[in-house]
Amino acid sequence: MLKNSEQGYGLVAITLHWLMAVTVIDLFALGLYMVELSYYDAWYKGSLDLHKSVGVSLAIVLILRLAWRISQPKPQSLAQNSLQKRAASAVHLLLYVLLVALVMSGYLISTADGRAIDVFGFFEVPALGSFVENQEDLAGDIHFYLAWTLIIAVAVHALAALKHHFINRDRTLVRMLKVTKGNS
Repeated sequence: MLKNSEQGYGLVAITLHWLMAVTVIDLFALGLYMVELSYYDAWYKGSLDLHKSVGVSLAIVLILRLAWRISQPKPQSLAQNSLQKRAASAVHLLLYVLLVALVMSGYLISTADGRAIDVFGFFEVPALGSFVENQEDLAGDIHFYLAWTLIIAVAVHALAALKHHFINRDRTLVRMLKVTKGNS
């Protein structure tokens, strides 16, 4: 039940998927809220600290998810043709690339001043400092556009899953909602 099989995803893959999905959406919403705050708002620093800590946590879960994905069998595709299979693979790859780039740009924003990122008071991610002039602003612009691109890709991904469920009437969505019998 923990591991993937050819028929479906195991509990670990499902849990990591939904944990990341909820976290990405929450971070996006928090980011939208944060850009409306001024330096003098009561929650300005707290929202930044929370966003950074959750972002680092997301990076850790992303590494775990990628390691799990590499180490587990991939369930058989339910796509009806090779174009759908290629499109699904391309979107999944895009989601992972966007997540990695988003985490990296967030790190470059947060550490441009040479200060480490404090993660919920448990540990710190060391700063490497600034690599380019105006790194914080440049990385901030990149982070902004990557976040919007990711949320659009997530929406397309979710709509595709709903299309599979309601129009194609296949098990694509169901496989990511519950563990398939026979998984070890």
